[in-house]
Amino acid sequence: MPEMTTAATVERITKFRPGDLNDLCDAADLAIRDGGGFGWIDPPPRDVMERYWKGVLIVPERHLFVAKLDGVVAGSAQLVAPPRNNEAQAHSAQLTTSFVAPWARGHGLARKLVQAVETAARETGYRVLNLDVRETQRAAIALYKALGFQHWGTHPLYAIVRGQGIAGHFFYKDLTSSDQASLDHSAAVQPLTEAQP
Repeated sequence: MPEMTTAATVERITKFRPGDLNDLCDAADLAIRDGGGFGWIDPPPRDVMERYWKGVLIVPERHLFVAKLDGVVAGSAQLVAPPRNNEAQAHSAQLTTSFVAPWARGHGLARKLVQAVETAARETGYRVLNLDVRETQRAAIALYKALGFQHWGTHPLYAIVRGQGIAGHFFYKDLTSSDQASLDHSAAVQPLTEAQP
């Protein structure tokens, strides 16, 4: 019997293809239920979730990357530019809303998402990439450390979930460093492409 291969890709999108919005909402819903919700504790109603993702695509400072497993959207991450009036921090961008649905984990999608955002940040000319994460998201924290992000602080009451305070960790990566180990695009990593409408 021939061996089955799985296609794991990441792309920046500027428009949703048919089915992508539904898949993205499904993936986000599952990730939130699994405790990886980028701000949400429980999934919002579907119309709220759809409006959120549609809104991301129209905000000029937000760049949406989606991870697909065998053509199905399974996760996302965003590169967020600093506000235009913040000249002092114009050198830094934010990695946010990074998640992979539980059913798609174990295929390297989270790593590919972070690498895609980092590559885009470097190509745009940002010198620093910042992120923050709940302390309960241990796999994400381990990934960020493995990719060279430096932990610089902890907020003890970063989030309140089900009445309990949860600490949050803050990380940054100096993108001017000549060390690009996190961008090692081996044969297993698909090239970053921008989706065409």
